[in-house]
Amino acid sequence: MKHLRPQRVSSAMLAVVMLTGPVAACRAGGDATSSGSDSSAAGSTSEPGAESSSAPESNGGSSTSGETTSGGAGSSSAASGSCVADLVASLTPQQRAGQLLMVAVQTGGVAGVAKLVANGSVGGVIYLGGWSGAATVAATSRELTAAAPSELGLFVAADQEGGEVQQLRGAGFSDIPSAQEQAALGSSELTRSVQVWAGELAKAGVNVNLAPVADVVPASIGTANGPIGRYHREYGATPAAVSPAVAAVIAGLHAGGLAATVKHFPGLGRISGNTDTTTVGITDAETTADDPALEPFAAGIKAGADMVMISSARYPKLDPANQATFSKAIITDLLRSKMAYGGVVITDDVGAAVAVQSVPVPDRATRFVAAGGDIVLTARASDITPMRDALVAAAAADPAAADRITAAVTRVLTLKSAYGLTRCSPGE
Repeated sequence: MKHLRPQRVSSAMLAVVMLTGPVAACRAGGDATSSGSDSSAAGSTSEPGAESSSAPESNGGSSTSGETTSGGAGSSSAASGSCVADLVASLTPQQRAGQLLMVAVQTGGVAGVAKLVANGSVGGVIYLGGWSGAATVAATSRELTAAAPSELGLFVAADQEGGEVQQLRGAGFSDIPSAQEQAALGSSELTRSVQVWAGELAKAGVNVNLAPVADVVPASIGTANGPIGRYHREYGATPAAVSPAVAAVIAGLHAGGLAATVKHFPGLGRISGNTDTTTVGITDAETTADDPALEPFAAGIKAGADMVMISSARYPKLDPANQATFSKAIITDLLRSKMAYGGVVITDDVGAAVAVQSVPVPDRATRFVAAGGDIVLTARASDITPMRDALVAAAAADPAAADRITAAVTRVLTLKSAYGLTRCSPGE
């Protein structure tokens, strides 16, 4: 497919996602993105736990699903939305499930992942395991993208935060400073720097960055915070410090042509344990639905975040029964309804992460989508078939589950279309 700059997606186009639940369609968003999903250090396989007119408008904000437009760009967006709806309707149950799965591609494991891409079992891949050299990454991206069905395209993601969390290094990739160091640049300089780093990723065939981190690590916790503070992944110790940096990074990613991901909702800054490696110390007993620590996520949504990553920690004041990954109260009620986010919601790694090991592999996918999520990310290719089959079975057994899966696939393909990846993309 030819390269396109990301296109704005109007609320008329996004109206097709309003199939179930209190999902809010989106207004204008931002500029034109780990171990599991993140990594605590380079080479690890799982995580330690001014607008531009080229940015897609597919994320934060709210609008009504009944909005209609006529003429100009409005009717083009409506036509694109209709195209996405038709595309979703044309997919087999297995293809629909596959669009909701993202798998890690490790060095030496490309062939197996390419087969999953080619047979429609996954709609996205993420570089993990530590990759060296832009030429190698670009060749791999071309191979994987070529394997994907042309009408569906492929999300090619990286975990390129900077500091110790930078999966792609070597010739062609800048040595990116940590988030704490980035924040010292100031918003304007940070956006300019991120645009350069994003351009490097885009040249290597990456279209999604799993950044920026919106977690607030209080100064009283600091490096005792296992997933974030220990690795200096936070932009600051207060919401007021983190919010502008999050918006600046999103602007830079969009200017470089990449989709941006704010993480790890509703925040990992107050825990001590790392959800990738332990089940101890992963409960945040403080966060509420009106918590100031949510402000950087709201700033990211306002700036046009294309994805929101959900943490695997526990938040008893939000949901005493479920981890965030499997919580309707957190994903649907708080993020989608209260915070009016209508875009794509993605898990942190739910493959290798210790925090979710008590949940059967198939259930990790079905429970996340049932809670209102969209893309299930796993570091383990062996998880894909049982996850896909479980989603297919859930849709066949329950019309409500089928509707939720349709809504999730619609959100995913709407975002892909905004970035020129599907047959519904403008100009295709």
